[in-house]
Amino acid sequence: MMSTLRRNLMLAAAGGWVTSRAHAEQGWPSRPITLLVPNPPGGGTDFAARLFQESLSQQLGQQVVVENRSGGNGNVAILAAARAKPDGYTLLMQYSGYHGTNPVLMPDIGWDPNRDLAAVGMATFSPHVVFCSPSLPVQTLSDLVAHVRKNPGQVTYASSGTGSIQNIAGLQLAKLVGAPMLHVPYRGAAPALQDVVGGRVDLFITTPSSAMSLLKGGQLRALAVASDRRLPALPDLPTAAEAGLPGYTVDAWFAVFAPAGTPRDILEKVNAALRHATTQPKVQEVATAAGAVLKPLSLTEMEALARQEVETLGRVVKEAGLRIE
Repeated sequence: MMSTLRRNLMLAAAGGWVTSRAHAEQGWPSRPITLLVPNPPGGGTDFAARLFQESLSQQLGQQVVVENRSGGNGNVAILAAARAKPDGYTLLMQYSGYHGTNPVLMPDIGWDPNRDLAAVGMATFSPHVVFCSPSLPVQTLSDLVAHVRKNPGQVTYASSGTGSIQNIAGLQLAKLVGAPMLHVPYRGAAPALQDVVGGRVDLFITTPSSAMSLLKGGQLRALAVASDRRLPALPDLPTAAEAGLPGYTVDAWFAVFAPAGTPRDILEKVNAALRHATTQPKVQEVATAAGAVLKPLSLTEMEALARQEVETLGRVVKEAGLRIE
């Protein structure tokens, strides 16, 4: 039987550990926080991270450092976040496409969205826009539909990777049009946009934040927004339904995640900082100009959405037979 002295010492030690951990959590953050981005600069994920960076730093009282770690269809940064110490000093700006499709596309990637990552809060919600190269002989979405039907399998569309939402958007468009298109995957939105601008690829269906400057400079042409409503940043751009293709809707979200096991009070603190950022005029102005929608969610709401996306997008990928070896 354990002696009373030994039992008391063990209880005291355990109590001391709990107290120490509680004090550590209460003092969080005491040093800079790394916000990992699984894409190169220039894409929607990077835009979301930098949109919130300043406000998060101010609200949390420590510098939030954005670190781009591209590669592996987003898995380099995601795996680093999943394996990081769950102490609140490593966060991830996650893209819904990676979150919902990568585990199905690559079953051996080393991370599970529900087991290894903790949802924290929403950054931006982005309807997709059908962009095309100015060299493509189309002016409207109806023109594009006719062009694809006339040239089955010859019209090319870019994506930031196999199984990405841009890839799924192209498959959905081809299905509605009734003619195949050729998929050209890239390692991020920035290089994909470069080739669309250069006329080497015909289409890119993506979030407007990564393409607005090119659109305004006349280097890209926007045909329609794949949403049920127009974008304030592009008020003259019709929805797909208005342009003659009802039922074509594509959207994505960019949200902050943490390693699983991160204390819930830290998750709540970051969530509150994210929601506060959406009330800031500067954040609202930049988001609106880029065609991004601010959609603050509570921690519980974000957790539910993340689980739902894993189920929904995973099913789409399976039905399409997509896979990365």
